[in-house]
Amino acid sequence: MHDDLHLIVRNLESTDYPQLKDLMDHVYHDLDGAWPKHTIDKLIHDFPDGQIVVLDREHIVGVALSVQVDYQTYSNPHVYDDLIGRRMTILNNDNGDAMYGLDVLIHPEFRGYRLGRRLYDARKDLCRQLNLRAILAGGRIPNYYRHADDMTPMEYIAAVSRREEYDPILSFQLANDFQVKRLLGKYLPEDEKSHGYATLLEWNNILYEPYDAVIDSRKTQVRVGAVQWQMRPFSSVQDVLQQVEFFIDTLAGYQSDFALFPEFFNAPLMGLIDNSHQQTDAIRFMAGFTERFRDEMSRMAVSYNINVITGSMPLLEGERLYNVTYLCRRDGTVEEQRKIHITPHERKDWVIQGGDQVQVFDTDAGKVGILICYDVEFPELSRLMADEGLEILFVPFWTDTKNGYLRVRHCAQARAIENECYVVICGSCGNLPQVEALDVQYAQSAVFSPSDFAFPHDAVMAETTPNTEMIMFSDLDIDKLKLVRSEGSVNNLKDRRHDLYNLKWRQP
Repeated sequence: MHDDLHLIVRNLESTDYPQLKDLMDHVYHDLDGAWPKHTIDKLIHDFPDGQIVVLDREHIVGVALSVQVDYQTYSNPHVYDDLIGRRMTILNNDNGDAMYGLDVLIHPEFRGYRLGRRLYDARKDLCRQLNLRAILAGGRIPNYYRHADDMTPMEYIAAVSRREEYDPILSFQLANDFQVKRLLGKYLPEDEKSHGYATLLEWNNILYEPYDAVIDSRKTQVRVGAVQWQMRPFSSVQDVLQQVEFFIDTLAGYQSDFALFPEFFNAPLMGLIDNSHQQTDAIRFMAGFTERFRDEMSRMAVSYNINVITGSMPLLEGERLYNVTYLCRRDGTVEEQRKIHITPHERKDWVIQGGDQVQVFDTDAGKVGILICYDVEFPELSRLMADEGLEILFVPFWTDTKNGYLRVRHCAQARAIENECYVVICGSCGNLPQVEALDVQYAQSAVFSPSDFAFPHDAVMAETTPNTEMIMFSDLDIDKLKLVRSEGSVNNLKDRRHDLYNLKWRQP
């Protein structure tokens, strides 16, 4: 046992060759031993970052050798000799968009310390740093010879995948998030234990971004802003719009990518009608201003260079009334999302109808969805959105009591966890005694994240002071969502049992 280990990870150097040769000769005694020195020197010259060693003090105890390759070429059938040029030189493609893992070796006396995982993690970090598409490898299956008489290679691979059989190379690769893409025949003919077969393995870099012009590149750091709106009487429509513009201007001044308003934030307009106690008349009166608010808030989105989610407003189509929110992009385009599930109060007192579509919207700051208040309490909607790549879910809400608010909050937190996305909720506070059924409000706006190590310990990114008019900001890292979906402590999206159940939208 090595009780006084002092491990160092660094790049391989030409002067390391004598130690490297000893290690390769020892491990590859059945496969012609070590590469010649000129082969290793050329690898170091062509792709120095890809040659990684683990040392115990000054002694090499582990090594990972890699080259850059063209993904399209080496993600298809090939043999090991395709990587080899004249005089045993390994062909490195400086313009390659993938890494190819040549060798990983651990000294037998140092096995059990997870040094192989340490080398693989270093490779993955390098792949991300270089913005390469994937790591590819041809993986030997050295225990196959024990089962060749009663298993085909694919049956053996399946048994190893199910952990019914153990293979020192394939089992390790699978444990390090590599996937078997295909079987390679005659990959290394001299490998008698594998009968010449190998698996084509791939680790996908989920952070890979194709090289586009900077102006077209996707944002990975997104700032969201929300307005916890104070309900109070207004004397005119213009007064409400002036207050809206003040908040949009303020949020834009802090370089926010989004501005979110609450559900029915312009409800004070119902106080401008003489018979405001007649709820159906008041809500339809308010609906008469919705198109103006949509158009004005779209203008503000462009003018202040910020994407605006307009809270929600009543929309009258013929004789049917809907609860509608708009996404006003800063490029001038406008999208609409109608509330799907209507609360008993909305249905009974305002005669509001439910919408029949839910969708995910592409923006310059990620894929977003909007669910209005009660809708977030139905997990099917956000799960359908997650299947379309949802990254940020916006939830404008209106609640009058704390227990109503907590229903929205707790369900929103659940949606963030189960769909591995960010959720932003935004409500209103204050009193509006002149408007029937909207006289009191309760709100604490917040931003929720998945619950994993990359995020706050309580999965709350930001939250406001309860029942106080204020604005709230939160910076969201979209790349963290990709990582948690692929490499998180749990994988709620990946681990669904599609063999047992599925979810489909039934068009009306």
